[in-house]
Amino acid sequence: MEPINVVTSIMTPLDRKNVDTDQIISKEFLKRIERTGFGKYLFYHWRFDSEGKANTDFVLNDSRFEGSQILVADENFGCGSSREHAPWAILDYGFRVVIAPGFADIFYNNCFKNGILPIRLTQNEIDSLLADGQKIPVELTVNLEKQTVTRKDTGAILPFNIDPYSRQMLLNGWDEISLTFQYEDQIAAYEERMAR
Repeated sequence: MEPINVVTSIMTPLDRKNVDTDQIISKEFLKRIERTGFGKYLFYHWRFDSEGKANTDFVLNDSRFEGSQILVADENFGCGSSREHAPWAILDYGFRVVIAPGFADIFYNNCFKNGILPIRLTQNEIDSLLADGQKIPVELTVNLEKQTVTRKDTGAILPFNIDPYSRQMLLNGWDEISLTFQYEDQIAAYEERMAR
């Protein structure tokens, strides 16, 4: 995984509550096992009509947010089934950070395991970001080391908390396998002792 420390980007305001994993990546796109290539299917049934034409009313089709690495959503983001394809699609599309007032637990944990930083802010902070972000592009700087989100337009600094283990994993770009390799010498020594 790529390490995350500071991400500066225009935010994409997804002003919807209870976005479930089937809306994030619909079941008909789950036939592949690779982690890549799912970004083009992110929010597919909201982005495109039944003929495959872009829905111009949907935020991901708004050119103002092209290249955005920060998705801001409303409460209970990532609810529904536990499909790991949901964070795969979000990351493959280009988002490194998802900010919401709350997440479904499994989705929240899957974000860390796949190199996405999920941030919980207060409902008032999210309401302000979503309202302002729909009027004009709002640039945010997310600093994982300092655990802050800074608004460029107002200078407001919004603190957040991430548990120390998950924070270290993202700062170093480690997944559980990478973490295991940190102990490769001790594992080899143990295996050698056990083989005697």
